[in-house]
Amino acid sequence: MSAAEEIVEHDDTDIDDRQQYVTFKLGDELFAVEMNPVQEIIRVPEVVRVPLAPESLCGLANLRGKVLPILSLRHLFGIADAEDDESTRAVVIEVGQPLGFVVDKVASVIACDEAQLEDASSIRSTVDTTLLKGVIKNSSANQMIMVIDFQSLVEQEFAHLGLNSSEGGLLSDALIENLDQAELDDDDSEIQLVSFAVDEQEYAIYIDEVKEIVQMPEEVISVPKTSGHILGLMNLRDSLLPLIDLRTLFSLANKIPDDKSRIVVVSSNGYFIGIVVDNVSEVLRVNRDIVESLIPAMAREIELSDVTDICRLEGGKRLVSVLSTERLFDSENLQESLTELTEETMLEPEQSHNDGVNTEEDDNQVVVFRLDNEEFAVPITSVQEIVRIPEELIRVPKAPPFLEGVINLRGVVLPVVDLRLRLEIKSTQRSERQRIVVFLVHGVRTGFIVDQVTEVLRLPEGCIEPSPRVSKEHGNLFSGMANLRDSKRMIQLINPRSLIDEESANALAGAKV
Repeated sequence: MSAAEEIVEHDDTDIDDRQQYVTFKLGDELFAVEMNPVQEIIRVPEVVRVPLAPESLCGLANLRGKVLPILSLRHLFGIADAEDDESTRAVVIEVGQPLGFVVDKVASVIACDEAQLEDASSIRSTVDTTLLKGVIKNSSANQMIMVIDFQSLVEQEFAHLGLNSSEGGLLSDALIENLDQAELDDDDSEIQLVSFAVDEQEYAIYIDEVKEIVQMPEEVISVPKTSGHILGLMNLRDSLLPLIDLRTLFSLANKIPDDKSRIVVVSSNGYFIGIVVDNVSEVLRVNRDIVESLIPAMAREIELSDVTDICRLEGGKRLVSVLSTERLFDSENLQESLTELTEETMLEPEQSHNDGVNTEEDDNQVVVFRLDNEEFAVPITSVQEIVRIPEELIRVPKAPPFLEGVINLRGVVLPVVDLRLRLEIKSTQRSERQRIVVFLVHGVRTGFIVDQVTEVLRLPEGCIEPSPRVSKEHGNLFSGMANLRDSKRMIQLINPRSLIDEESANALAGAKV
């Protein structure tokens, strides 16, 4: 909706070259902005909260597929906050880039001569008069109207960034980048597994066989006359993905998928297939020495035919069965059902996702996790492993203030940082869903506590937008914003290299129990 459609009608007669203004209220004060930079006036949208941002930034909204920063004009002018109501609006103004400013109420459109705009320095007001272009007096509203200089307002609020309109306002040019391969631990003696639970038993698949991990959709399309192992079809980025129920495949008790259920996407015979599991537990990095191949006599047993290896963790107290995706789908009946399904529904083959010369930008895979109510992500190449939080973190005397504690990870001391604390998000109590995501930062393996790891996601082409530069620290830490228009999600992309500076990393490396 345009500004003219949202605001009160006015008399256009004899306007000539007079300047038009949109007027609005904040508390008891009446303000105005020139009509030209006003793009539209909208109801206040839902926003994604941004860590390490000024308090004036309410968050980021999705406006017809574009990221729109929303700012509180009350906060910018030092006026006490008020609850939004039916009259509250966001005025979208072009200030080097579109920004939405929340106002209490849009009043009208007025027109006045240049002579009616008087200097604001001579008036007394509750707001900083240096942020005003002037004051309109003798208006039809019979009230003094203060005209805001939004360009100066934004430049003052974000002065520490040295912004101006030619630099593109709040948006930086930095896009998501994969970590420097030199920083990654390329130890051939270790392997990575994605572990998950089915009927309280723990299984795993080698991470290079996992294409992504996604949440259960709200709707699964049932397909008649198919194998009982096939739960149905789901829509994944405009392609139909067949879902295999691992419980049925393993002849286990049925269970209705819930919010903990996940779909592990793998490939078979050139097509993507989703495996439905009860929940995804961890990304494990384990030494090859503790992974044992199943002896041939056991492997021939029907119930173990899908298991190739056994991973012995915690001194043998925790056994993880490693599944072969090839064996999972080698059943003649299942293969026949899948073939018929792919032919009937024209499912997109795996190679069609990689038919370009360079697919790095198209197929960015990220690990998505939650902090408070917001979604964040990191490149999957940067994640060393994901582990549960032990019952107790070991506190370290005279440790850096950002260090939550240390844990013993396979005989190695792993420093652990609370990512909520790092991003200045209010703390929360420990829960079963929390995990420690391990990165290699400046050569130091470091764990960061997150509220919940939700999925491994392949970002579609063109969804990554510049990250808003709301502070210098934020600009360094956040490398982009994944704007998933179809699902109406905005995921903030973190650059793990910037989570801790080199000096802090050295301090963590010296942390001793």
